[in-house]
Amino acid sequence: MAGQDKKSRSGAFWAKALERAHLGVWDWDLSTGDCFYSATWARMLGYEDGELANTSDLWLQLTHPDDRERAQASGDRHIAGLTDAIETELRLKHKQGHWVWVLDRGGIVESDADGKPLRLMGVQTDISKQKAAEAALEQVNIRFRLALAASGTGIWHYDIATNKSYWDARTREIFGLVAVTDEVTADLWHSYLHPDDKDAAERAHRVPLGTDGVIAAQYRIIKRDGQIRHVESLLRFIAAAGATGQVLGTVRDITEDKLREQELAFAARHDALTGLWNRAAFDRLLAHHIATAVPLAVFYVDLDYFKALNDFAGHAAGDLALKSVAAGIGRCLPPSAHAARLGGDEFALMVPDCDAVQAEGLAGAILAAVRDADLGLAATSRRLAASIGITVVRDRATTVADALACADDACYAAKAAGRDRFALFSTDAVSGSVGLNAARLAADTVDAMDDGRLKLFGQQIHRLGRPWEESRHVEVLARLAGQGGRLIPPGEFIPAAERFGVAARLDRWIIRTALSRHGAAMKSGAITLGFNLSAQTLSDPGLWDFVDRVIEETGAPHSGIGFEITETAAVTNFDAAEAFVRKARERRCRVSLDDFGAGMSSFEYLRRFPVDAIKIDGSFIEHVTESRFDREIVLAITSIARSLGCAVVGEKIERQDTVAMLADMGVEFGQGFLLHRPEPLERVVAHSARMAGAASRRKAS
Repeated sequence: MAGQDKKSRSGAFWAKALERAHLGVWDWDLSTGDCFYSATWARMLGYEDGELANTSDLWLQLTHPDDRERAQASGDRHIAGLTDAIETELRLKHKQGHWVWVLDRGGIVESDADGKPLRLMGVQTDISKQKAAEAALEQVNIRFRLALAASGTGIWHYDIATNKSYWDARTREIFGLVAVTDEVTADLWHSYLHPDDKDAAERAHRVPLGTDGVIAAQYRIIKRDGQIRHVESLLRFIAAAGATGQVLGTVRDITEDKLREQELAFAARHDALTGLWNRAAFDRLLAHHIATAVPLAVFYVDLDYFKALNDFAGHAAGDLALKSVAAGIGRCLPPSAHAARLGGDEFALMVPDCDAVQAEGLAGAILAAVRDADLGLAATSRRLAASIGITVVRDRATTVADALACADDACYAAKAAGRDRFALFSTDAVSGSVGLNAARLAADTVDAMDDGRLKLFGQQIHRLGRPWEESRHVEVLARLAGQGGRLIPPGEFIPAAERFGVAARLDRWIIRTALSRHGAAMKSGAITLGFNLSAQTLSDPGLWDFVDRVIEETGAPHSGIGFEITETAAVTNFDAAEAFVRKARERRCRVSLDDFGAGMSSFEYLRRFPVDAIKIDGSFIEHVTESRFDREIVLAITSIARSLGCAVVGEKIERQDTVAMLADMGVEFGQGFLLHRPEPLERVVAHSARMAGAASRRKAS
């Protein structure tokens, strides 16, 4: 029975086995040079039985040129007795022209009495799919390694059963470890941990067995050279069949990210120029101290003669003075005190557990520090002083606005008394409640944005001697309707808004409201609108993101929008103003310098800012027909502006003879009560839209 089984497993049986296994057999007789190839070998290459001659070098003829030498060497080494078997990978050419990867395995099956090889046999297996998978995997690995290199991420793993750790080259680089192998001692990582982070980091790395979630941990390490670095690890447990498993992790140096986070957090709370607290942070601190640490002295410090310093020596000297003043104030204050720059040349201070006598002593020291401030070589002939208002807060119900308003009120009293001095707030001594009224007016302005009492007006800007309908440009103005219905002019509520930090919010409301209501008219070309910007708005880093977003929402074109910057706003925000003008020009919004000529730096700003237009301050226009000095100023400004390609607008035109004289001088545009009294903006836009529609109909006919 056994013999019958053996017989049945010969011939056709093995042929079927080779066919099912997709194996090609070769049989090489070294003595005759003949080589036999099985039919399955031929079919593996796309040939039918008998299509290929069974020559000894047939396989070599079909082998890829790049693989021939390696394949021959494998056979030669085996025949020479250097290897136990032939095993190599090579490519054979398919009948259809492509290459088939095969694994060639075989060896000597017959030798003579002296051990000389006489016959070799072997099989070749098609491994094309495996090689394609390997190539695809290698592409994935290449991309993975490239991504790791780009991200600066290291890979490590810890084998739980063997208590061994393995760090790749990037991980070793992050920790500053000099080693040539991946394996490191299991306790090495612990020795790098910062003492303050050690316990938390070690707890995070104790991954529960069997979990499949990813754990993130951030901690500090101390490198051997003493450097402290922040790192982030992501780790997870990886199960392994028949083994305890391992923890696989990544590590990335995030020190620069942490430093940027700290810088951003600092910038969000501090004034960029002086390093003092900014207005928002100071308000929060003051509210906290009023609630927990009364009595508390609050100081309002307003620099005297600062604008004159800027006009004389330039904004660089002004910046130097502000930084020097801030440093001097800091040296005067006790450690528990806080100082802030509210904007421009105004500062606020709070000193816990400070009575009136102590506050007056501090104020005297601060005045001396301001007088001694470094103004730079360019400003040796200029002086700087301060007016300081003080209030002592004893009632925890006092609001931040009221505390600052009282200090501000006292500051006004100090200025009125001659400057370079301080005054203590007293409800009996002050003439009225100017500061408190201003604070309440600022708060009422915010409320009016929500309850509809803030109104938009517009005043036309005319091309002198031509109908306004030809240009249709309007300056947007705001009017506040008080609780009693009285219209409060901008000269009252806008300074209050600036003093109490709501000017930027007010400007945003005006821009959003005007563009939302009249964006369609602007898009049609019926009208263009100009907006005044406060110093606070100029310093707002998110201003252009806001403007671009509103434009996208409303459809108002950039080219239909103009912005007006006053010299006063630019004095203490020069860099911000310069950046604003640059971004406006990039978007093709128009920019005008307002109140031009009122300060000594006007021409310097004209040189620095590539604006579209300048608006000559109304003080030079009012009496231009009677004053030769004013005429010379207007002529000079107009000549310079026109040579630079800037349009010129004369403000505050109230007489007909003024219009004629300005036109003769080359002033192209004008604005004032004679030409147009401000009226509700929707009325101005409606009129302009009617005129634009009528003009379109005339052209069509």
